[in-house]
Amino acid sequence: MTRPLTPDVPAFEIDERHPPIKPRRVSFDWTKTPLHWIPGDPVGTHIINSFHIVLPEGEKWFIQCVKDARPLIKDAKLLEEIRGFIGQEMVHARSHEGVLDQILAANGIDVTKITGPAGKGNAERPAQMAALKEKNPRAWRRRLRFELAAVASIEHYTAVLGQWLMDNDKLDKAGIDPTMLDLLRWHGAEEVEHRSVVFDTFKAVGGRYPTRVFAWVVSLFFLYWALIGGSLYLLKQDPAVKDRLSLPRVLLAYRRSVRNGHIPGIFKLLLGEAPVYLKPSHHPSQVCSTPRALEYLLNSPAAQAAGYDPY
Repeated sequence: MTRPLTPDVPAFEIDERHPPIKPRRVSFDWTKTPLHWIPGDPVGTHIINSFHIVLPEGEKWFIQCVKDARPLIKDAKLLEEIRGFIGQEMVHARSHEGVLDQILAANGIDVTKITGPAGKGNAERPAQMAALKEKNPRAWRRRLRFELAAVASIEHYTAVLGQWLMDNDKLDKAGIDPTMLDLLRWHGAEEVEHRSVVFDTFKAVGGRYPTRVFAWVVSLFFLYWALIGGSLYLLKQDPAVKDRLSLPRVLLAYRRSVRNGHIPGIFKLLLGEAPVYLKPSHHPSQVCSTPRALEYLLNSPAAQAAGYDPY
């Protein structure tokens, strides 16, 4: 039975712009999760698995960006939210690394051609930013604003996807592995919770609308590459399907996955959100639902095992 929000914290009292943000030290046991955790749908499985590839290093980059911005921020509330954001993203990165190690690698799928360069870039970034700041502080600020704008764009999509995951009961009917479904929904709920933090950080360091638009365009190309390129990369290594791969078959399977509600339509998701995110007056608090996120977290097996209760 779903546990609803209690009268002590009614939905109308939750501040969508500044909800409390705190990490939940969850853990997941992958010993019973199969490679094709969406039964009979390897294409849908690997489209979402492509997120598992890019998220660990991606989350670490997000953390680096907001850490760089902290010395420029005077707002105590925003600094508190940044602390919560960093804590949540650290747990996200660790949780998705578990999928890479215990599911993909255990089934002979090597993702190091993607994770290796991403990890190297993260390792080199602090020294690069420090050198740029010393040589040209204005250029450092421009790069920081652009990176924050790019992260804010991605955070918009992860929040929207998180809302979709929580609201989509077709995932339960499809018989998806319950541990994986909990990981995805727990992560999605926390994305909804902290969806405003990077956007507000970008604004606080002087970010302007043209930078937001340019960074969104760059982020859009990255997300297309991650989802389409990443899923094809995984399918080509999947021992169960690699010998039967062809582009028409993949496209038909993709359309079937979307129709069955296993995955959102990639093009509809990415381009359909453009009018929302690119509206000049947009703020992340205007989309998604923090009460819905809290409701899921009250029922998440992983969050409950970690001792989470907001009351």
